[in-house]
Amino acid sequence: MSFRGINTTVIQIRRQVFTEVARMAYANVKGEQANHLMRKIPYTIIPGEEGKLRKDIFLERAIVEERVRLAMGLPTRRMDEHNSVVSGLEDASIADKYYDPPLVNVIKFACNRCPEKLVKVSDLCQGCLAHPCMEVCPKKAITWESGRSTIDQDKCIKCGRCVGVCPYNAIVKTERPCAAACGMGAIHSDELGRAEIDYSKCVSCGQCLVNCPFGAIADKGQIYQLIQGFNRGDHIYALVAPAFVNQFPGLASTGKLKAALKAVGFCDVVEVAIGADLCTVDEAHDFLEEVPEKLNFMATSCCPAWSMMAKTAFPDLAKNISMTMTPMVFTARMMKKADPEARMCFIGPCAAKKLEASRRTVRSDVDFVLTFEELAGIIEAKDIDVANLEVDPNEQDLIHASAAGRGFAQSGGVAKAVADKIKEWHPDMDVKIASAQGLAECKKLLMLAKAGKYNGYLLEGMGCPGGCIGGAGTIADPARTAIQLNKYVKEAPFADPEQSAFMTNIHVLKDDPNFEV
Repeated sequence: MSFRGINTTVIQIRRQVFTEVARMAYANVKGEQANHLMRKIPYTIIPGEEGKLRKDIFLERAIVEERVRLAMGLPTRRMDEHNSVVSGLEDASIADKYYDPPLVNVIKFACNRCPEKLVKVSDLCQGCLAHPCMEVCPKKAITWESGRSTIDQDKCIKCGRCVGVCPYNAIVKTERPCAAACGMGAIHSDELGRAEIDYSKCVSCGQCLVNCPFGAIADKGQIYQLIQGFNRGDHIYALVAPAFVNQFPGLASTGKLKAALKAVGFCDVVEVAIGADLCTVDEAHDFLEEVPEKLNFMATSCCPAWSMMAKTAFPDLAKNISMTMTPMVFTARMMKKADPEARMCFIGPCAAKKLEASRRTVRSDVDFVLTFEELAGIIEAKDIDVANLEVDPNEQDLIHASAAGRGFAQSGGVAKAVADKIKEWHPDMDVKIASAQGLAECKKLLMLAKAGKYNGYLLEGMGCPGGCIGGAGTIADPARTAIQLNKYVKEAPFADPEQSAFMTNIHVLKDDPNFEV
């Protein structure tokens, strides 16, 4: 379970790092002045002479240094080599830098070396006469010693049967939080017991980083590069994902959010729900053309973590993933068609979008990707008086998107939008849909599809619990966001995705037949 909606110390430090990196970027200094500001950040965030979070204040600051480097798009440093915190800063001080792999990183000396999986007897054990834990253990790993149950860890297979039968809840099963959150099984222990990511399995969903209670995992950012673009006068559009609802309490209205984004340096703001509308129409066409004549089923394409998981874990099903562009790319291409010299910054809830934007076929369309958390840090760095922001009455709406497009932010919303569009075109046609949220459940969905359980279906997968509103880059509690999002969806000025897309020629936008989703 992640900590969204709870203002933990880890979240406070993460936000402070984003804010201080943004302040440094807005200072617009180079050379030794930039080096000085970067070296100063850990002391600003961790002041004083005594450690309050960990025993050693120098360790606290060293961890902040690594978080600062990652927030600026720089790699973590090796622990066995001397390397200055400002190493590589000059290379990062450009507005045209993309993400270098790996995107998600473990800060090794921040890791608590949590056990991968462990079943143990706590002090709550009453030494009961029934000892059902011993009776249900398939490996006879539980014995009676000194008036209480004891588990032989060499025999225990971590099945958890003893946990379920203990009448006193005295037996607990624990798992490393980051590994438990990873639906790909990509996290294991290194030789020293620290978390390590298998990048051949990782799809950069970011769930590990928001579930680590020690803040030992972080993804790279482009805050520094984006603001370099502002500083040199680039024309940059903010493309905001519909999951922004409920993320910024002081910016409750779309008008205020737009005013705040212009205040930090964006030339204009567009809601990515317009791209979702284009995606709806295109995927509906694809489904009608492909299923069942060419494919047994079709799966949606808007979640990059889901798409990558499907292609990594089920390569023979790659053809079943729709080749439709994601809403982010649709929106970016539409805006670049209207303003070819402009640059595009996607702002959303997703860590995997950063990876998507770095692909060869996408980087010419999307120049920057920020999470909502990173944007919050930028707004704070700019010292904007949110309460007194002046809103232009003519700019209350971000874009005239449909209810269906806004609904993409929540699990089930994509498949419903596509199915509803097909139903509109073919009233007598019944489109069967199934959806899953969280990569572990998504894998189960595809396993059933591979076995022929979903022939003729439209499948939707979302890498994060709840969908985009539960993404790794969100701030608010997903359950509360869902309530606010449903209200926002109902307020959409258009019900029909084709109307809200202003009849944009999808086939012109989708001009690359080899486009990789």
